[in-house]
Amino acid sequence: MSELTVTVLRFGFLLLLWILIFSIVSAMRRDLVIGRKTKVGGPTARQARKHPELVEEPPPARQQAHHLVVTEGPLAGTMLELTGTPILLGRAQEATLVLEDDYASGRHARLFPQGSRWFIEDLGSTNGTYLGDAQLTRALPVELGAPVRIGKTVIELRP
Repeated sequence: MSELTVTVLRFGFLLLLWILIFSIVSAMRRDLVIGRKTKVGGPTARQARKHPELVEEPPPARQQAHHLVVTEGPLAGTMLELTGTPILLGRAQEATLVLEDDYASGRHARLFPQGSRWFIEDLGSTNGTYLGDAQLTRALPVELGAPVRIGKTVIELRP
């Protein structure tokens, strides 16, 4: 190799190193600037006293579900008390709520608590489980009064 080729390769390598260094520094600057823009916490006690409009009202306390009520279908009016254990829904005799519904599978869906919320998941049923108008594809939280439809049966969580 000629000395000119070696020198050009050295300068090319040096240029690539500087490009790498500048790209790392710019990425770090972007991360630091983004982190600085986010507001952490609310106003201090002194700011809240001087400017009461800065203080946000706390959200209303969420009511807890204590009952499962069948609102439509062959078992309309049936009420189960929620005890914190999962509830199996389906036509099978081992189900917690045995559905007398031709469109329900043996082990159709499961209603289970997680923290202070209840979730519903379809257990691979033939006709699907619906939360509101949407068919379940994964476990979703169930709000109070939201209709869960399994075949002709509709259930709701109530306080």
